[in-house]
Amino acid sequence: MRKPDEVFDRDHEWRELVRYATTTTPGATLGVVSGRRRQGKTFLLDALVRAAGGFMFTATESSEADALRQYADALTNYLGEPSPLRFAHWDEAVTRTMALAKDHPLPVVIDEFPFLARASPALPSIIQRALDPAGQRSNTQVRLLLCGSALSFMGNLLSGTAPLRGRAGLELVVPTLDYRAAARFWQITDPRTAVLTNAVVGGTPAYRHEFTQDDIPAGLADFDDWVIRAVLNPARPLFREARYLLAEEPDLRDPALYHSVLAAIADGNTRRGGIAGYLGRQSSDLNHPLRILEDVGMVTREEDAFRSNRSAYRIAEPLVVFYHAVMRPVWGDLERAGRAGLVWPRMRSTFLSKVVGPHFESICRQWARWDAGAETFDGFPHRVAAGVVDDPAARTAHEVDVAAFGRDADGREVLLGIGEAKWGDLIDVRHLERLTHIRALLRRRDTVHADQCRLLLFSGAGFTDELRDRAAGDPEVQLIGLDRLYGPA
Repeated sequence: MRKPDEVFDRDHEWRELVRYATTTTPGATLGVVSGRRRQGKTFLLDALVRAAGGFMFTATESSEADALRQYADALTNYLGEPSPLRFAHWDEAVTRTMALAKDHPLPVVIDEFPFLARASPALPSIIQRALDPAGQRSNTQVRLLLCGSALSFMGNLLSGTAPLRGRAGLELVVPTLDYRAAARFWQITDPRTAVLTNAVVGGTPAYRHEFTQDDIPAGLADFDDWVIRAVLNPARPLFREARYLLAEEPDLRDPALYHSVLAAIADGNTRRGGIAGYLGRQSSDLNHPLRILEDVGMVTREEDAFRSNRSAYRIAEPLVVFYHAVMRPVWGDLERAGRAGLVWPRMRSTFLSKVVGPHFESICRQWARWDAGAETFDGFPHRVAAGVVDDPAARTAHEVDVAAFGRDADGREVLLGIGEAKWGDLIDVRHLERLTHIRALLRRRDTVHADQCRLLLFSGAGFTDELRDRAAGDPEVQLIGLDRLYGPA
């Protein structure tokens, strides 16, 4: 099946869905599709169903009886039955569903499956029984796809002792668009505008069409006006979206606490101790909220590049960072229509330091891990992270924005490069000298193999001529600007 033109990117996801939906393996099969909200999972599955003539049902929050009635009505319309179908329980509904495809593969999608399973906890077991080789499975070629945005629920659906454990022939996660794909999706060709826009809306496809009605920054000169009219405008959907993202997660039962944790991280407190200090709590009090935020995909925990027992927490959704750093402190002013133009100028410096700076560092780590060409490293990185390097002689510690690790011919982990990323600073020789000093510290360690470590300088503002002259012809020093970050991989 040809991917519809209206589906942007998602080539890998489309291939996997088509492969699964058309496989001629005898019997029914199960697939699971998950991903954070607003990533286009429903759009993608709807395109698959339309192309293959399959059946799709999107669940809502409702009681079991109401859900069964909605499901029966949708199936009636699909089949063109003269009289409405009615099911007394999900056993009947699943049995009728499995009869949809007798002689050829047919995709059947149940979207927002967590809503159904929470109202009917036995439903996964009922589906498992229908997929059992001794049951209906051998008599049908239904390609069942369960889809949901509740990441913790969808992750547990196939884990441990769950009824559907080991039953799935497809486990597809639909990710957010990376920063390069996001720039193409928003049709932004200027790299600087692309970074600024990505720092606000990230790679979530719905934020362009549904939430801004294709209102795109016309260029760098239009970016501030775009933020005022499309993001800080209380009449636009993006204005309250960050709040709704938390409210839509059923596992977050204390919104005030979780908002406070996210506010601490957005303020630059990425370590557990810093978050606890910001909240005035003990570090041990954060075990549960941090774990829950990780489970729902709102926060990621990244190990320090040089200390395995130390980690940093980062917010996964840029819009949430923007909300907590820029919008939440002045929410009362922003709620009054027409005030955004007065508020934004005084919050813009906060945006650049608390939002764009860390986001640019994240983009640089993504580039080093996935897009850096062969000329960047003497090897292929398998791990890229940020970290802290102690300097005992100076009684201080140095932060490293990018640390790329690979493996040598013997399988030993080696440090391929360390990097510094500055969004608004013109990078000069002093930045190179700082990295050179940090590399010397690392080379003295027995635990880090840094003989082939290169020095990477990332900048959103450019490099001095003196630094360019110093780096010219020296493969150990790599200067990476915006053109290279957004250039061909």
